Parts: sequence; structure tokens; C-alpha cells
Amino acid sequence: MARDLINRYIWLIDTIRRYGRITRRELDACWERSQLSNGEKLARRTLYNYRQAVAELFGIEILCDPASFEYYLEYEDAHNKSVTDWLLNATTTNDVLSGARDVSDRIFIEDVPSARGCLRLAIDALRGYHPLRFSYYAYTRALPRQGITLEPLFLKIFRQRWYVTGINALDGKVKTYALDRMRDVTISPATFVPHDDFDIEEYTRYAFGIVFTPGTIYTVKLRADVQQAKYLRDLPLHPSQHEMVHDAYSIFTYRLRLTPDLVAEILSHGPRLTVLEPPQLRAMVKQELKATIDIYSKR
Repeated sequence: MARDLINRYIWLIDTIRRYGRITRRELDACWERSQLSNGEKLARRTLYNYRQAVAELFGIEILCDPASFEYYLEYEDAHNKSVTDWLLNATTTNDVLSGARDVSDRIFIEDVPSARGCLRLAIDALRGYHPLRFSYYAYTRALPRQGITLEPLFLKIFRQRWYVTGINALDGKVKTYALDRMRDVTISPATFVPHDDFDIEEYTRYAFGIVFTPGTIYTVKLRADVQQAKYLRDLPLHPSQHEMVHDAYSIFTYRLRLTPDLVAEILSHGPRLTVLEPPQLRAMVKQELKATIDIYSKR
């Protein structure tokens, strides 16, 4: 019964989100076509209860415009919206796939190993302000680093991997760790004082990927051919993305710090994406290309 209710809440949010604004008549019609309705109408009291539950569970207000009598969604803030959208997409996908076991041999998905490991522990530590203790198997070290204690600040998923960023208790520096490379993870019963002076939004605003540096913020301009522009339009590289459309290409502008993650992303698109500015980023991309060519030239 609880799962059925959650599915109904998600259906309600997703339906209103897809419409943008929806009248009660349109909502009723969508509900009647849904398998969740079981042939029953959506009573006014039931809709009221669902709206209350959605606000409590997801932080989303389902409001009604008194002028047009249309329902619409209002989020607590922009970050809450992005997280909620991701959770809804993940939940909806999970629900669809759970009902597709008869064709599972023809469905191929990407694995997220860190989600199975210690994601729940990391979230619990984040929620209760408890330090995490673990050993870390970094790719750059032959031996694991033992006894790390981290005061978690936030979690981020990137390239099918979950990462936790926090303050390392040993040196007091902000560091990021991949959850799938953490072992022997435990939550300390102790608590730490929330770092209210740490602005997470500002810390991550100009970052691409999971490399967070205090370096200079640049205006990055990338030229994309017509095909690549469509891809970037649907899947922006960064929230700061702005596009200027030309006849045979588009110029995409961003505000970013220059990191290896960004260089790798640009190179992954091949000749369809060209760095115009800044010259520092052009130099970084050229250096990686030259190093790659040099390796192949030796064979």
C-alpha cells in the first residue's frame, strides 16, 4: 500500500510537470487513463491529501492559480528542483524496469556500483552530521590510505559514480572521494557542528565534474557543429550554458574553472566541438591531443 501511494504521488508530480500547468478536468482525464486509478475518480479530498504528502515528502508545492484554476508546481529552490527531478526520473525508471522483467534480456543499463555500496551510509552521515571513517583505494596510490575521517558536506553523482565531498579531519582541507573506492566504511557515533560558513552552491557553481578548485573563473566559448549543438541543447554541459545560433554552427558560452574533467569532456566530442576561448583551455586541449598523438607515433 505504501509503494502504491508513492507511485501515485510521483504520477501526480510527473503529470503536472509535463503539462507545466493543468486544469482539474485535464488532470482527471489523465488520471482515468492511468493504471493507478483502478477505474476510480480522483476525489477532491484525495487530491488534497496527495498535495499535502507531496509537499512533505518531496518539498514541492502543488498550487492552484485562482485566475485560471490551473495546477502547477512550485519548488523550494532551484537546487531542490534539480535534485527532485533526478529522484523522480530515477524512481520512474526503476518502476518501469521492475515491470519489464519479461524483456530484461533485451534491456542494457549502466552499472552504478557505488550506489550499492555505501551510498546509504553516506546519506545517513550527511543527514545526522556524523563523520565517516573508511579506507580509500585511490588509483594514484599502490596501497590504500587507512583511517580517513571525513565530515561530509555534500554528495554528487558524475559519470555513473557517486562522490562525497567533505572536510578531512586530519588536515582540515576539503576533499572529494569516490564512494566505490571506499572500503570498511563506518559512521562515527560522534557528531560535528554544521559548517554554516561553507557555501556549497558557490563552491560547486563554476565546476565541471568533481574537481573543485579555487582557480580563476573563465568565460569558456565552444563552437559546435549543427549535430553537436542539438546534443548540447538537450544535455547541457553546465547550468551556465548559453547558446548563440548561427547558420552552420552554434557558439556555447559557459562560466567555468579549467579542470582536467572539462578537458576530457571536450576531447570526448572529437572534432565536432572546438575551443574558441580562453587560450589557456585551448592550450590544455592541445597538450592532451599532442600527448596522445605522441603515444601512437611511437608504435
